[in-house]
Amino acid sequence: MKTLDQGNFKGKTVLVRVDFNVPMKDGAITDTTRIERSLETIQYLREHGAKIVLLSHLGRPKGQAQEAMSLAPVAKKLAEFLDSPVQFLKDDQVVSEDVKKWVKELKEGEVALLENTRFVKGEEANNDAFADQLASLGDLYVNDAFGTSHRAHASNVGLANRLPSYLGRLVEEEFKAFQPVLTEPERPYVAILGGAKVSDKIGILQELVDKVDGLIIVGAMAFTFLKAMGLEVGKSLVEDDKLDLARDIMEKIADRDIDFILPMDVVVAKELKANTPSKPVAIEDIDPELAGFDIGPQTVERIKKLLMTAKTVVWNGPAGAFEVEPFEKGTEAIAKALAESPAFSIVGGGDSAAAIEQLGLAREIDHISTGGGASLELLEGKTLPGIDAVERSRHA
Repeated sequence: MKTLDQGNFKGKTVLVRVDFNVPMKDGAITDTTRIERSLETIQYLREHGAKIVLLSHLGRPKGQAQEAMSLAPVAKKLAEFLDSPVQFLKDDQVVSEDVKKWVKELKEGEVALLENTRFVKGEEANNDAFADQLASLGDLYVNDAFGTSHRAHASNVGLANRLPSYLGRLVEEEFKAFQPVLTEPERPYVAILGGAKVSDKIGILQELVDKVDGLIIVGAMAFTFLKAMGLEVGKSLVEDDKLDLARDIMEKIADRDIDFILPMDVVVAKELKANTPSKPVAIEDIDPELAGFDIGPQTVERIKKLLMTAKTVVWNGPAGAFEVEPFEKGTEAIAKALAESPAFSIVGGGDSAAAIEQLGLAREIDHISTGGGASLELLEGKTLPGIDAVERSRHA
């Protein structure tokens, strides 16, 4: 890997792609984990005399400037963590003549943050013109945004194709954490997949069936499998165009004879609303007028038993509508069971990671990934474009 140890950053302007796509509420950052995980790379570059320009996106502004998705609050919070000023280069064009002037005035060890890269349409399209504009700001490039490395954008692949490039400490840490799972996982190896859609996890489902000793499917995506089995799922979320795929996957599972857990019971309600009346029912007893929003207590107990015998566990995706009370209990139960399990454990991004953090269980998990989608593609055996472009880039 082309790590920071191979670079000479003294006096150089270094463009660093970080992942500051942090959760926000009413203009305030509600979880600073992604900012904190970037600090090691930033501090290393400061100590080695770099002039640092940070790049990130926030949310989905779809190529238009939106004040609610400005990175201004992130710059302020980062300055607190660094105990040092961070210059926020406020410009909705991201790169302009003013921004170029501000960057040229940076001194060694100073840190600046560009505005949200997704304010420009060319970012997600990996547009050559926008990548050229970004590259004009610096001498070297560092990718420390694992969470966006499965996407080919101007601020990662585009820059790595134009500047001598390196991988930051966070990306290096992520790859090291996944290596035991990707090469020779200690067995039994169990995967927990949740979330809303089967379509989001087709690749990983097909890949893991051949690799794991146990597979647990929870979240709304489980209802597609339950309906494929001929069960009544009421008004639960189902992808009807994926029923045949679900049957194919279950046939493959049956041929391999692995431990396979679908919900035995679910928590149903009339609507997804905080504190709405709800109750657990067996999957055979789902009312046609109700919808399932979480796994039930019997399913939780079965999952706990499997996790206690596992030696390697990968978890990606919540067990229910984790953000709405009272449908957070299944996800929280899995988090606690995983913390108690003797297995080597990896949790992949999103609500799964949020549950671990909120319950104060982070120290009990071997690795909490900053990238849900990136970690899934890594487990599928795919090449991540943002990483591959760095590895192929020229040396300084």
